[in-house]
Amino acid sequence: MRARNVALLLTAALVVYLVLLADRAFALFKTGTGAGIALGAGVLLLPLLGLWVVVVTWRNGLQIQRLSRRLDAEGALPDVSDLPRRPSGRVDRDAADAWFGLRRAEVEADQENWRAWYKLAYAYDIAGDRRRARETMRKAIELEAASRAE
Repeated sequence: MRARNVALLLTAALVVYLVLLADRAFALFKTGTGAGIALGAGVLLLPLLGLWVVVVTWRNGLQIQRLSRRLDAEGALPDVSDLPRRPSGRVDRDAADAWFGLRRAEVEADQENWRAWYKLAYAYDIAGDRRRARETMRKAIELEAASRAE
């Protein structure tokens, strides 16, 4: 099953859960008591927050997918297939660090190149630093959007 199909399935399950949660919030509102209304308001915030997270996550995923397709069409997608792997399948830490150093040098050489930022985000990801990978990918998305606007 493709990753997108899994994401769609999980999103659908989450939406069902959020709808059921919102239903519980409205049931609390119907009690008419101060405590019920206050709890209902608190419970209603959870589906609203969940919906916001789903929308932001899907938007970011689609933007990253667009960048990936563009790089693939250019033949410039990062390739780590030749890097040594651990038995778990993850890239060896020393190899990931060396590959990361090359990607960081590319960004330092050209700060406005979204392709270099994309590759640096990928390097952060294979090095296991997901937080920095997301931040760096956001920078790549911003730079690519700015380059399209020109």
